[in-house]
Order: sequence, then C-alpha cells, then structure tokens
Amino acid sequence: MGEFVRLEVAEGIGTIRLDRPPMNALNIAVQGELRAVAHAVTYDDSIRAVVLYGGEKVFAAGADIKEMAAMDYATMANRAAALTNALDDLARVPKPVVAAITGYALGGGCELALTADWRVAADDAKLGQPEIMLGVIPGAGGTQRLARLVGPAKAKDLVFTGRHVDAQEALAIGLVDRVVPAAEVYEAALAMVRPFVNGPAQALRAAKLAIDGGLEMDLASGLQWEAQLFAALFGTADRTEGMNAFVAKRKPDFTGK
Repeated sequence: MGEFVRLEVAEGIGTIRLDRPPMNALNIAVQGELRAVAHAVTYDDSIRAVVLYGGEKVFAAGADIKEMAAMDYATMANRAAALTNALDDLARVPKPVVAAITGYALGGGCELALTADWRVAADDAKLGQPEIMLGVIPGAGGTQRLARLVGPAKAKDLVFTGRHVDAQEALAIGLVDRVVPAAEVYEAALAMVRPFVNGPAQALRAAKLAIDGGLEMDLASGLQWEAQLFAALFGTADRTEGMNAFVAKRKPDFTGK
C-alpha cells in the first residue's frame, strides 16, 4: 500500500503490516498510509478478517516524537484531527480485526491496538500510554477507547502515571485478550480470525456495528439500533442460507452476501 504500511492478503485474511524500523513510530506518513489501508480492507470483499501486525520485534512504540516536538499549537490543532481520523477509520473497519502485539505497544501504538476488536500479546510485550511524561495526554483515542475497554479507574491509572504494563497485567485488566509466547503471536492472531473467513460477512458487520454503535447510545436507542440491523439482515442471502441449513440440519454454506 505504501512505503511504511503494507497490506498482505492470504486465504481471506488481510494483514496490515507496519514496517518503519526500528520502532514503527507513527509519523505523518504512516498515519496517512494507515488511513488508506483501512479504506482498502473495508471495501475489498475478498478480505473477510484483518490482522494488525508490526512484525516479530515491535508492534508500534508510539508517535514520532521528533516530528511532534517541532509543532506548535496551530500546527497540532490541524494534525490532531488527522491522526484521530486515521485510527478511527481502522476502528470502523466492518470486519473482525485482531492486533498481534510484539515488543512495545506504547502511546500511539497502544491506541492503534485499541482500534482492533481483540488483542493478542506476546508474553514479553509492554503496553501503555506514556504521553503524560511528555507533558501531554493521549490524542488518538487513548483516553476514550481505553476507558471504555478497561474502565475509567484503570484507564486513569495508566494515563496519569504513564507507566508500562506487562502482558500478564494487561490480560488481567482486559487490555489484551490472549497472551502467547512471542514466536506464536502472529499465528495466534490468524487462528483467532480464521473462523470468520467463511462466516456470514453481513451479519458479522451488523454485529460489530450494533455493539460499537450501541456503546455510544442509551439503552433504548441501542435497542432500536440493534432491531434495525437485525431486520436488515433478512434481505441477505446468508440469512436465507443459514435458516434453511438449520431447518435441514446441515452446515450452512455462507457466501458473504
């Protein structure tokens, strides 16, 4: 896709691969490429699930601080929205997404991991939001997605202190969903999303929209949103196939339509 972000597709799974050595710092160029690849995986029907991956050594150690240090308020007022939008586009990919975390996922790297539906971490991984040590706060979802994921008290602990957490603590507080040996992270991530490759793509899309959208609504509005998405699925081929297969007591053959 670009100089620093590649899209590799195999067997229905798209791997978004960061490749900006040594630490995959999320500079302006990387942010733009992430937004482009988010659009690519969203609209490519051959891609049924997605893995976010930084390679064997590091996921992403944060923003490019040297680049940011030269910016004043006026510059960052314009750039902050672009960064937020880039990661938000990834969060809105209407397909199952898992982040495969090796090494460090700090600052913007942790915020990138938070855009995924699940996170698989190496047993020696470190995660955190250390922006407070630079005199700023997380600016690409770290105060919002993190609080929704682990709760406000734990999010405040991580954001106020800027401390790093190891994989086991991240698992205990719900920041990651699985911890595996470092050499097995990518394969574990693939295994997590592989079952969805031949699943009912429109129903999976609706489920993600219902859950993520409903979190922003009160209960009554969320229930209405869910009902609309539920009813819309009765116009899909996979709904017909799924129910016919159930009645016939056979395995459904979903096409994603």
